[in-house]
Amino acid sequence: MGAQRGRDLLLKLDSDRSGTFSTVAGLRARRISLNAGSVDITTSDSPGRWREILEAAGTRSASLSGSGLFKDAASDAAVRGLFFDGLIRPWQAVIPDFGVVQGDFQVTALEYAGRHDGEVTYELALESAGPLTFTAT
Repeated sequence: MGAQRGRDLLLKLDSDRSGTFSTVAGLRARRISLNAGSVDITTSDSPGRWREILEAAGTRSASLSGSGLFKDAASDAAVRGLFFDGLIRPWQAVIPDFGVVQGDFQVTALEYAGRHDGEVTYELALESAGPLTFTAT
């Protein structure tokens, strides 16, 4: 995979669980982080006292985040509603020339900021809340 434009990495939301995903408007920066915890099974009998890890036993999780501008009231209202109601909804992270990561996420942080001579911006953080799927492009 060669260099890609950051603007092509998209966060999409299915706000009503209808199966239709809409891009969350005005994102200037986006990030997805995939994590896999490990289960340490090291004992005093481990060869050379090196750490041993139990295969496929750790907890997996994902974090999505973005920052930018809400271009329209609908995307602002959808994300804000999910945050205040504590709802979990399907999201997609579309990664150019790689694939789509999809699953349920909860909005865990929503921040608004603005300068006196500029626009209102926001930052958004999501945490996975169940199994994720990956579809290669």
